[in-house]
Amino acid sequence: MMLLALALLPGLLWDEPPASVEELREAGITGIYVPAERYNAWKRAGQFPAQPADTRHAVKLAAPSVLYRANVASATRAPWLASNGWRLLRNTKDRFLYEAQGTQAALAAAEAFCFGGSALVHTDRAGLKPFAEMLEFLRGLGESDTAPVADIGFVDDGSAAAGEVMNLMVRDNLLFQIVSGSGPQLKLTVRLGSKEFPREDAKNPSMAAHEVRAQLTDERRSIRVYGSAVVVARLTTMPDGVRVHLLNYAGAERKVDGLRVRVLGQYQKHRLAAAGSPKAELLDYSANADATEFTLPELKTYAVIDLSR
Repeated sequence: MMLLALALLPGLLWDEPPASVEELREAGITGIYVPAERYNAWKRAGQFPAQPADTRHAVKLAAPSVLYRANVASATRAPWLASNGWRLLRNTKDRFLYEAQGTQAALAAAEAFCFGGSALVHTDRAGLKPFAEMLEFLRGLGESDTAPVADIGFVDDGSAAAGEVMNLMVRDNLLFQIVSGSGPQLKLTVRLGSKEFPREDAKNPSMAAHEVRAQLTDERRSIRVYGSAVVVARLTTMPDGVRVHLLNYAGAERKVDGLRVRVLGQYQKHRLAAAGSPKAELLDYSANADATEFTLPELKTYAVIDLSR
């Protein structure tokens, strides 16, 4: 099983000259990466920790966000998550570079951390403080190399269709890992082009993702989220339980209230850490024989809940 080093913190790519050092300090930034052509200037100045960054081969990512668009079947607006999660899971050996302005810098940092990606975030002056605050929160989660929980094994053939199906599975909170074949520890294996998942169906990724969910069944899903279409959930293992990751893709603009979460398994103990809500507590917590459920009163950007027995 692929390991995720969740202690891997995103870095800040800053392309301004050393004269901007006071702005960095005021925002709470303690170290930066700089383009190679600016590194000597920062090194000579000797005022601030700076490392050179070669981004020529980095995979460029847009800032995570929510796009609201009219639904073709009704007058309502259905949110579309601009998530990079599937790219981070598909290319675990790559270095990523986010372009994220303002409060989006914090969301980009949280997404990279949540999915275990090695990433730099390039932002503007308005993004410095949000990024620094998120980085401080991520450091406080502690160091732990943990493995992802997966219900589904996905055989990735490298095609665009496979990428879009993975994208939709991330957005629908269908936990998967990329595999080369079937694995006995997984509840379902998906191979596009097989009898169960015909290649023709993959031409409509939404239909393919719906079929994946139907074959897995909601009852066997390790985690389910109720009350929001803009929150992506992940699960990773802990020595005596699991860690729940909740990422609000609308977090750069608005919080989510009253988020209900269901996790398979009985966990009597819990510990919550929520970015921007240090005093938050879980409500309506119940640990039954088959599943544990709770409500998070508000989710601003990113929250982590450690569940243990």
